[in-house]
Amino acid sequence: MPTLVIANKLYSSWSLRPWLLLRQLGIPFEEVLIPLDRPDTRERILAHSPGGKVPVLVEDGFSVWESVAIMEHVADTRPDLGVWPSDPAARAMARSVSAEMHAGFSALRSACPMNLGKRYATRDRGEAVARDVARVTAIWREARERFGAGGPFLFGAFSAADAMYAPVVTRLDTYAIPVDPVSRAYMDTILGLPAFREWLEAALDEEWVVAHDEVDEEPTATLRRRNP
Repeated sequence: MPTLVIANKLYSSWSLRPWLLLRQLGIPFEEVLIPLDRPDTRERILAHSPGGKVPVLVEDGFSVWESVAIMEHVADTRPDLGVWPSDPAARAMARSVSAEMHAGFSALRSACPMNLGKRYATRDRGEAVARDVARVTAIWREARERFGAGGPFLFGAFSAADAMYAPVVTRLDTYAIPVDPVSRAYMDTILGLPAFREWLEAALDEEWVVAHDEVDEEPTATLRRRNP
């Protein structure tokens, strides 16, 4: 059975991506969670990941790190599970927008770090964030219009592309960023997934707090169930 090494579920957007893919596709795995910002964090991660970062998938005596590489590994080893869309055009777009997610949207990531335990009021977060949001929602609308007829996800059925964009869904929801109706419906689909709800429930019970939990604004709601 593979082992997925992740960081705090409350904050770790990169950990969420492969975790959600594995859980949604019904692939059994063992989970190792290494809290961030602890004295032994780096040492513990290096025991699993040569890059010193999570997530990392350990399977058959070797490691696969970086979220996109993990997803490609799962696609290679479990080709029957539909990690990527079967249609060549849809698959090409899914891979392209997943790579774009991996490399881009730095303004949105910086201004709106993933924090599943808080909710913030709508406010202007600057032109760079607005451009990132416009591009993300344009991707979602195009995917849904061209390839989404077979289901509620970007390419109809759930795929790696949905896993890649799931943390963005949480950011737009946490920071109350307005989106168009098509994008909102897609966000509600991801937020309502049983696999995501399982992740969220565990996240809200975590005891650890990391530095970016403190932002320069007061939350409208704090959802954590346990005081650190």
